[in-house]
Amino acid sequence: MSPAMTQVQLAANEASEHRPLIITLFALFVVATLFITVWAGRQTKDAADFYAGGRSFSAFQNGLAVSGDYMSAASFLGIAGAIALFGYDGFLYSIGFLVAWLVALLLVAEPLRNSGRYTMGDVLAYRMRQRPVRTAAGTSTIVVSIFYLLAQMAGAGVLVSLLLGITSDAGKILIVGLVGVLMIVYVSIGGMKGTTWVQMVKAVLLIGGTILITFLVLLKFNFNISDLLGKAAENSGKGAAFLEPGLQYGATGTSKLDFISLGIALVLGTAGLPHILIRFYTVPNAKAARKSVNWAIGIIGGFYLMTIALGFGAAALISQDEIIASNPSGNTAAPLLALHLGGVDSAWGAILLATISAVAFATILAVVAGLTLASSSSFAHDIYANVIRKGQATEKEEVRAARLATIGIGAVSILLGALARDLNVAGLVALAFAVAASANLPTILYSLFWKRFTTQGALWSIYGGLIVAVGLVLFSPVVSGDPKAMFPDVDFAWFPLKNPGIISIPFGFLMGWLGTVLSKEEPDAGKYAELEVRSLTGTGAH
Repeated sequence: MSPAMTQVQLAANEASEHRPLIITLFALFVVATLFITVWAGRQTKDAADFYAGGRSFSAFQNGLAVSGDYMSAASFLGIAGAIALFGYDGFLYSIGFLVAWLVALLLVAEPLRNSGRYTMGDVLAYRMRQRPVRTAAGTSTIVVSIFYLLAQMAGAGVLVSLLLGITSDAGKILIVGLVGVLMIVYVSIGGMKGTTWVQMVKAVLLIGGTILITFLVLLKFNFNISDLLGKAAENSGKGAAFLEPGLQYGATGTSKLDFISLGIALVLGTAGLPHILIRFYTVPNAKAARKSVNWAIGIIGGFYLMTIALGFGAAALISQDEIIASNPSGNTAAPLLALHLGGVDSAWGAILLATISAVAFATILAVVAGLTLASSSSFAHDIYANVIRKGQATEKEEVRAARLATIGIGAVSILLGALARDLNVAGLVALAFAVAASANLPTILYSLFWKRFTTQGALWSIYGGLIVAVGLVLFSPVVSGDPKAMFPDVDFAWFPLKNPGIISIPFGFLMGWLGTVLSKEEPDAGKYAELEVRSLTGTGAH
């Protein structure tokens, strides 16, 4: 057995010795959040409560919940793993996720809050033909949410497997299934109120856990960041190259293109993510929406700065072989770092491992609840109530449809999450960002800011961006033709890049423009003027 495998085995043994503690911490969190969910479920009286939490949350509360929604398993587990394995190149995720918030703040947050009611479809349907546009918006929301859910499910599988010492594929698939069931319970009982409170609790836990690990890493190096980076470069076995661009994305022209594609997707994707967009509807007015994004930027900014300590700390204190032996994509680097900081053969190490893993698990549960709520709300409000029932559904029927959709979306996510369990979760989230930026962002921006934009333009933009983004992912090395792919034993990958953003995002914008110019439909100038006043001033907003 290699030294790396011995260390991983030691970590698993250490976890098994303190398994009662680990299970207790997990159980405490699950019980506490279920209690919050049931309590919030009792406050959920109508559709406004289920979809938007009764618009009763303050700017700070919503900012905290937005942070909880955004700082996902990809941030905590995936980025730490990417930095631990690839150094400088892994840090691109931290920068991309953070800069993306400026796009959301400057272009989308306030106008969206003023123009819509519960979903992205409300904004698009305001000046377009209702049924086709709502169908397209609902379809896009569900597809993006499922891509994002894949990452959370994959994160849950590797995390709990590490803690409980589960090595079999069947065991990992069972864990993914259990997370899916919990997620369905959270959303169907608690709605937006329950989900928001769970996200707020999780944000506090995650920031607290990250501050603790960052402090311990810096303490280990006497708060000398230069020493930390030097040790990380030395321990990585790659020397100075570890601290320079190009380790993951610089070897070939294709990998450099992948780097640009990933960067574009990360920066533009946030403003099109459905589970982030619906958070702007939970506050009473546009001013609170703007303030909540400011709060979120502060909290998220601090968190992403600390991911440097998590990733480089793992590279400095744990061998590359041990990280890869535990999980090929590095997803367990953060929990392993906690174990090493406390001492691999000590009770303190096991306590730290259990605490950080419980926080990461809390992160996954909160984010999957937000994603499932976004997609089930869009199905119920856009597709069921306004397309199938043509606006005749009662609020009670709409909420029931949302709860049934939650079960369906949960089942699909469990199935796909089981297949994606060995992929890097940060990479999986980047795919969701690319799909969101290709299908949703062009349509939202054209709708809010282009007077001539028509229904045909909206449909071409959403479906064009969606089909190209998903199509390129299906024929990329993420799905086949790579040892870390979803199906490693077959090869039908003809698209060389792992992220489609560089092609699919401009295509989404192009299709929106082309569909509009070729459309014979005359846009309603009065409706646009109304939407413009409403989006800028909040007059008439719900």
